[in-house]
Amino acid sequence: MANQLHRSRKVKIVATLGPSSDSSTEIKSMFLAGADIFRLNLSHGDHSAVKRRHQIIRQLEKEFSRPICILADLQGPKLRCGDFHNGGVELCLGEKFTFDLNKNLGDKNRVCLPHPEIFQSAKKNHILLIDDGKVALKVTNKTSDVIECEVTSPGFVSDKKGVNCPDSILDLAPLTLKDKKDLDFVCDLGVDWIALSFVQRAKDIKEIKVLLNNRAGIISKIEKPSAVDVFDEILDQSDGIMVARGDLGVELPIEAVPPIQKRLVMKCREKGKPVIVATQMMESMIKSSIPTRAEVSDVAQAIYDGVDAVMLSAETAIGNHPEKVVSTVDKIAIEIERDALYFESLEASRTSSKQGVSNAITVAAREVAETVKVKVICCFTHGGTTASLASRERPRVPIIALTPNIMTARKLTLLWGLHCVITTSVDRFKKAVINALKEAKKFEFADGKDLIIVIAGVPFNTPGTTNILRVVSMDENFEDFY
Repeated sequence: MANQLHRSRKVKIVATLGPSSDSSTEIKSMFLAGADIFRLNLSHGDHSAVKRRHQIIRQLEKEFSRPICILADLQGPKLRCGDFHNGGVELCLGEKFTFDLNKNLGDKNRVCLPHPEIFQSAKKNHILLIDDGKVALKVTNKTSDVIECEVTSPGFVSDKKGVNCPDSILDLAPLTLKDKKDLDFVCDLGVDWIALSFVQRAKDIKEIKVLLNNRAGIISKIEKPSAVDVFDEILDQSDGIMVARGDLGVELPIEAVPPIQKRLVMKCREKGKPVIVATQMMESMIKSSIPTRAEVSDVAQAIYDGVDAVMLSAETAIGNHPEKVVSTVDKIAIEIERDALYFESLEASRTSSKQGVSNAITVAAREVAETVKVKVICCFTHGGTTASLASRERPRVPIIALTPNIMTARKLTLLWGLHCVITTSVDRFKKAVINALKEAKKFEFADGKDLIIVIAGVPFNTPGTTNILRVVSMDENFEDFY
């Protein structure tokens, strides 16, 4: 268990649980392989299954005395067409096809689209996409209850296939009745982050903030062109971001997704808010025991950009090799972080426009660590502000986030570079230093005459008061401290 005291990398791995990773044995093996955060996908599985998985994770947390982060992903609205007489139709290039509100079974000419919001927002020349973009239609005419289209990308459309409206902002709240029930359920269980689907604008986040009442952090999933257009406003309202590339790749030209991903990641880093890159990172490993070279490069590029975490979805939820996928991403991350170019890239993209004492202290901690041979930065944090600021700096040395609050520790586990530790509450800086020395030694970050940095805020347990930095030798006499 010694090698499990801390990870050998700074980027985090999110693993989605599902039928392939449902048992305590499998979840434990994924954790040992490198999973830092477990995602509960509320689009699949009933509440009893979600509760059982949650209990397994919390038991695992006790077994290893290590905070484990849980992310609950809400389903959001699902836009689907109706059913057909024969289960589906083949739509040919240039053919006319109509969507309407008539609930009768569809045929070669028409089908029900039971979403009035689409009829309200659709305009001539807008594109409608069916089945993740496999079939595309252009709107040629529209009334309040009929949308006439021309097939621009042919294919087979079957019952209840998903519909995407990339050109429209729909008058549709991101929280359905099911989502609200799911939200209360997972918050009562105790999760650390909530991922919000179908975000189109900043105001979509405000409703969930009221319902959450600070019980978990909010991660906005960026999966629609409208969200990209107003990303700055969405980022301001969110606690974190998930770049959902699968949905973005459906609604946007596929070649536009990589530069968008890079731009969104940079903006999150500027704000010091965690960012996850998700979807199809190791897709071939759903069946294969090894990834493609392109997938390895894809994961590597996200890591080079400085993301906080990369996420595995179907690969661990329904794939044949959940543990193997996690282990593979772990190895890729370790190799990338060994490359001198990795930190050179992070440093070149670091922003300097940071105001306030707390920012100054965490910037100084990084600069001192780079100037002096410091082994680790230890930051005391109550609500997480100090640790998140330290993470934003992307220092070359590890960061130990010490907190007496288990909820803070779990939540911070998502952030780049943070090794989170539950410690006793302190009221004096001397006690903070003593605790930092003990934890640095316990978790094998430093020993002997090694130097560490301790940062904290006085008065303690007051958010946003980071104001002390001290360089300490591991062999110093505790009595020397004030």
